[in-house]
Parts: sequence; C-alpha cells; structure tokens
Amino acid sequence: MTHVAGIPIITAAAAGFLLFSGEPVLAERHAVDFSRDIRPILTDICFACHGPDENSREGVLRLDLKAEVFSDREGLVAIVPGEPDKSDLYRRLSTTDEDERMPPVDYAHQLTQEQIELFRRWIEEGAEWQEHWAFIAPVRPSLPQVSEPSWSQNAVDRFVLGRLDSEGLSPSPEADKTTLIRRVTLDLTGLPPTLAEIDAFCADKAPTAYEKLVDRLLGSPHYAEHMTRFWLDAARYGDTHGLHLDNERSLWPYRDWVLRAFNSNMPFDQFTIEQLAGDLLPEPTRDQLVATGFSRCNVTTSEGGSIDEEFRVRYVVDRVETMGTVWMGLTLGCAVCHEHKFDPFTQKDFYQFFAYFNNIAEKGMDGNALLPPPYTRLTTPEQATQLQELRRQVADASKAIEEELAKINLDEPARMEAFREWQEEQREKNGVSLPREVRSAVRLQAEKQSDDQRKLLRDYFVKQADPNTSPIFEPLVKQLGERKEQFTKIEASITGTMVMREREKPRETFVLMRGEYDKPGEMVEPNVPASLPPLPTSAPPNRLGLALWLVDPAHPLSARVTVNRFWQQSFGTGIVKTAEDFGSQGEWPSHPKLLDWLACEFVASGWNIKHLQRLIVSSATYRQSSRGTPESFRKDQENRLLARGPRIRVDAEMIRDTALAVSGLLVNEFGGKSVRPYQPDGLWKTIAYPTSTTSTFAPDSGGKLYRRSLYTFWKRTSPPPSMQTFDAPSREKCSVRRARTNTPLQALALMNDEQFVEAARHLATRMMTEAGPEASDRVVFAFRLATARAPHDEETRILLDLYQAHREEYQSDGEAALELVGVGASQYDGTLDVAELAAWTMVANAILNLNESITKG
Repeated sequence: MTHVAGIPIITAAAAGFLLFSGEPVLAERHAVDFSRDIRPILTDICFACHGPDENSREGVLRLDLKAEVFSDREGLVAIVPGEPDKSDLYRRLSTTDEDERMPPVDYAHQLTQEQIELFRRWIEEGAEWQEHWAFIAPVRPSLPQVSEPSWSQNAVDRFVLGRLDSEGLSPSPEADKTTLIRRVTLDLTGLPPTLAEIDAFCADKAPTAYEKLVDRLLGSPHYAEHMTRFWLDAARYGDTHGLHLDNERSLWPYRDWVLRAFNSNMPFDQFTIEQLAGDLLPEPTRDQLVATGFSRCNVTTSEGGSIDEEFRVRYVVDRVETMGTVWMGLTLGCAVCHEHKFDPFTQKDFYQFFAYFNNIAEKGMDGNALLPPPYTRLTTPEQATQLQELRRQVADASKAIEEELAKINLDEPARMEAFREWQEEQREKNGVSLPREVRSAVRLQAEKQSDDQRKLLRDYFVKQADPNTSPIFEPLVKQLGERKEQFTKIEASITGTMVMREREKPRETFVLMRGEYDKPGEMVEPNVPASLPPLPTSAPPNRLGLALWLVDPAHPLSARVTVNRFWQQSFGTGIVKTAEDFGSQGEWPSHPKLLDWLACEFVASGWNIKHLQRLIVSSATYRQSSRGTPESFRKDQENRLLARGPRIRVDAEMIRDTALAVSGLLVNEFGGKSVRPYQPDGLWKTIAYPTSTTSTFAPDSGGKLYRRSLYTFWKRTSPPPSMQTFDAPSREKCSVRRARTNTPLQALALMNDEQFVEAARHLATRMMTEAGPEASDRVVFAFRLATARAPHDEETRILLDLYQAHREEYQSDGEAALELVGVGASQYDGTLDVAELAAWTMVANAILNLNESITKG
C-alpha cells in the first residue's frame, strides 16, 4: 500500500506505568492515595483470600472493610496510621520469614518491592482510608491555579493545565485551521468537511469563527447520526435475533427514535427514563413506547430443544448487565453466580436489579418472529385514513350482501333440494375447493351442524354455488373481497417494533443459586445495592423507579460514566480508560477533578449533551496540535496527560462514510429501514440454516448501497465484514469501548473492497470533471477532499508519478481499464477516456488508503 505523508498511528502501550496498570507515569513523587495506589493492589492480589466473597475467602481478616483493617485483633492491628513497623499487614508483607509472609510464597500473585514500599509510605503518611472514588457522589471542584491562565478557553483547560504543570509539561500550540475543521467535523458528524466548508472557515478571521463552526456542526442532522452510532454499540442493537436461525426482527424504529432524540438534543435524563421505562410513564406516547426497544435489543432464540425459562432468564441477566455497563460503568454480571469478588455488590444485589426487568411480558422462545411480543404498530396518519375508509367500504359491502341474502327464500322445495344435493356433493369431495370454515361445516352431517354453521353454508351456497342467485352476488362478493385484500395489504405494510410491557401479574424473583435458572433461593424485591445511594422516596418499585434513581443527582456514577464516554469520543480514550469498568478493577482517572467537574456541569446544565460536547471540543486542550514534543511522547505515549491534541485512527463507519462522502456517492437520507450494501458473496450462507430469513445475502440497489454505515443491516452471527475488519463489535453484547487495531487486512480492504474501489472511481471522476485539466490540480483536489490540507510538492510528485505509470499501463491494456472502472453497481461516466479514468482511479485509491485519510489528527 502506498503511503504519502501518512501520520503513524501510535499503538505501543503507555510507557512508564508505575507499580500497577492503573496509574500513569509521574514526574515527581506524589503522596500515596489509597484509592489510586493501594486499593488496586488489594483487589488484584489480596481480595481473593481476604475480600468480600465468603465462598473464596480463606483468611480471617477482611481487607475490604475499614473497621477490620484498623481494629485490634488480639493485640494485632493490621494498620496503625503513621507507624509501619507496628502494622501487622506491613510486617506480613515485608517479612523474609516464609511461614509468616503474605501472600504465601506459593501464591501465584506476589507483591513487588515497589508495591510493598507503597504500603509503607501510605501507612507512614497517615493511612487515610477512602471509599472507592467512583462510589462517592461527585462534588464540583474549584478550578486549580495554573501557570498560564490565558491559555484556557474554559474550565476544562484549567484542570488539564494544572496536571501538566505538576508533570513539568507544557501544552502544544493550537492546530492549524484545516486540521481543526477536519478534526471537529469528524468528531461531531462522523463525516469529513467539504472543500467549501474548509475554505469558508479558513477565510473567516472573526475571533468567534471556531465557535460558529461548532454550533453549525451541533445543529446538523449528521451530528445525530454520528451520536446514534456510538449509542447503538452500547444498546447492542442488531437487525436479527442473534442466535440459531438468526432471523430478521423489527427494531429499526428504535434506532430512528435514538436519531430523533439526539437531533432534538433530548436531555440525557429523559433519554434514560424513556428507554428504560417509557412504557411505565403516565399515558405513554408512541415514541416513548418505541424508546423501550433499548431493552429488547438483546440476542434471542427459538432453537429446538431449548428451555423457554432458561433463555428468558438469560435475557433478563443481559438487561441487568447492560444497564450496569451503560449507566453505572460496573461489571454487575460478576455477581450473577456469586458475590462480586472486587466491588461491594452481593449476589442478592444483582437479583434485586434483576427483579426490575423480570416482569416483562415475553417468552424465552421468541418463535424466530419478525415481531416477537410485546410489540407496537406504528401506523402512519395516511395508513390510518386508508384503513378507516376501507373499514367503511367493507361494512357497506357486507351490509349490501346481507340485504340481498334476506331477499332469498331458501325454504322453497326446489332450492332446498338443490342446497342438500350441493352439500352431499361437497361432502363426497371432502370440501377441498371450499374456504376453511365452510369446509369444516360441510363435512359434518346436518344434525351435527350448529346454527351458525348452517347459516354459513346457506349463505355460501346462495352467494357462490346456486346458479340462480350467484350472478346477483358476484359483483358484491368481488367488491368485498377486493376491499378486504386492500385492507390486509395496508395492515401488513405497517411497521412494527419490539417494546417493553409489564405483565399484569408480577413474577416472583429469587436469587438463583450459581446463576442457574431452575435453582431458586431467597426471594427478593426490586431494590438497589446498599453500597450506593437509596432510591428516591418517590420512586415506584419498577423500572421507572430504577431509571429515576440512575439520573438522581445524588447518584455517584451515571453522570461520570456518561461524560467519560463523550470525552472518549473526542480524545479516543476516556478520562477513565476502562469506560466499561469504574469499579475497583478499573483504571484510575487520569484527571479525577476534571471528571467530577464535567459530571457536575452535565447535571447542572439539565443533562444537556450538546452543552457538554461544546465544552469539550471548544477547549484549548482539544484544539492543540497533535504533534507533541519528544519529551511529551517519552513521558506520555498514550496522551493521557493531554499535552497534545488527539490523533487516532477513526472508527469503521467513519472510514466507509468518508470514502462515500469525498467520492460524492454518499446518499443523505435521515432514518429509515436498514439497508444492505456490498459484502462478499456467501458469508451469510456459510453460517445460516436454509430456513432462516437471513440465509442468503442480496445487496440492495440504487441509493441504498450508498447510505451512511449507521443504516447498514446488522446480522449478528455475520456482522458487516468491512465493519468488523476495522474493529466494530458484533453487537451481541453491550460495548462502550472499541478496540483499535492496525492490520494488513485493513489495508487490503481499503485497496480491494468493492465499495472502496467504486468510491475511488467516483473520486477520480470528480478529479477529472471538477478540478480542471491540469494533473497537479486534480491531485491537490482529491488530496484536500480526503485530508483537508493541500499536499506538499514531494507528495504531489509521487502521486503524479503514480498517475503516469498507471496511465501507460491502462493505455496498453484497455480490457483491464474497463474491468477497473466497471467495479460497483453504478455506471462509469462514458464521456471520459477509460484509460485516464482508470489511472486516476488508482491515484484516488492510493489517497483513500493514506494513514492520514483514515486518521483524525
């Protein structure tokens, strides 16, 4: 693959991690912090035998409880503040006596000398014990004093600069305007800026130019599409069931609800409540019902031999785990089978959460249906009007038939005889040509027929079989049939979507021994863990109460976890790197006070998502150049201290959408049913049952091939391959942090995938028709579209040489040129020279392959 001015993607682990994986390198010796420095060692090494899980606990002393750590136990005190030599814990950690040493010498996980020294220093400094930071409600911290207050654009910068000052580092200069507009446009819309947008921003000399840019981007519908994509990972959204047949199911209206919510800047507390409990709100609207599809996104099955209750329980467990990850940043699933081994959550706590989701009116075996209950129909006003009119017409036609039937006297001997003969004839034929209900009635002897069946047979004979009367009814019956058929057709076209709905009779909930569905233990009621704030006094004992608890300002986790993910979207890594785990096994925040300030600001703003993101992307921290100094790279390779701007490879959807956008292929339609762009043949078939509705993949045609990746049909057992190649999750489970890899397969996809080759040809067409006749101008045009900046002279020369080489090749091999420009469903421009178009297609392909084209710098 050709690389021109490619910016290398840093993939090395952060250097200089001190003592344990949670703390970044420090330039100076800091006071030992229990939560940051000591607790992670206890949880990693000591809690297995001295922690909260009574089933695995071997020692008498519990190191997860402050009272035990500082209490006198027969003359021995584990920790004596200020006196390491009198502290039994330090003595046992540091002794050379193998019989006394802790952990035992044969234990797999031993403390290093540096870790033991940390304990000594902590005790010497007073042994201040703190609860885990994430379980303490954030309090808005005061802004720190900094060396250069004028550098700060807002409060974010004061906290970042305060940390840089303490580490002896300085921030980088502001990035140039082309870099800024590309960075912020990608971060807020998932698409690159157009050349017109770049030129307008660079020409705007007003001091508020950047702020105006940010406001424009936040107001774009593309912002909502980009934000929805992140949320769908967390919601584990897919277009199929995910197990066994992996049939299609209808949930895309939920995705469109998320789109509308972000587009209208719905407050995050309302966003939370409607998704977790929209159906429990007073007189819920249709949109609020659709929002509850969040909890129906879990994988489901109807595989033969499966046990309904076992899978129903699995679905509820998944919902608790997802809620715990998305709003609390906790690994609640660790407590399905036993007490959580690291965090203060019991198995009973888990099943109290379980009780909130245990009353859903659903079955474990979902029938592989498109709309497994509960669901709601989304009739449009037009459809409602049509159905109402058809109901009237059906009623009128039925009435006209009844009036004619009333005029017929079947008791006349000749007609009665004909009626009996017809019944006998049909009985001999077993009624094979008759409608089902008529067939069932005619098979019975007259004395066994009910009055309703006799009337049914009489009416059918008069309308359809009696040659003397059927001509009268033929047009009436035809009209009625046509109206009913139209009604059925419209009704079948009405979109439905899966929702949540409570059972009338609540289920009882039990702690499940070892998590097994058929081993109930203690009965529990819906409740929250004792280690977290109690439910608001007004909260009902259902999902609505749970949602209100999560967005209560006193909750220590929800706001922190949420703002951390928004930070992660812009900087590539959260302030807490382990966005999915804020527990004791998660990483210590790189900027704890900044995290708390952002969380408090988020709540105080009315949970205003756009306000929060405006703060982040308007900060001087975000606007720094990503070209750091050798010292900043040496001290902080992962850029956790933020001495430079973010530089990361963009996500899978952004790579494809960028190629479509710069080529001019992108079709901008907001919302709608999922579409099926290109993918290699046979992928679905190799893993599907023949009876599955998704056993065979057939790509869409026309504009559906070129819609944003957000709308791509997501088959869980075979996710879109170009997305997976660039690290998109399978969506089988909740995911709030994607991996970011750099592999040869990715380069091969960019060079050879049908979608990217077709995009390169359309970009080449733009080069030839929009950039003028000069080859160098065409190179500059395409390079700017892909990277926002103009190429340097050497870069232009390399690309022109590439063009000349391919031009000569395709002029001598017209068949190869035709094959190249024919890739994809769209037609090539027949007015253009084929060899020229093929040569420029290869140049465009090289530009789309640049590291810089797929990197936010």
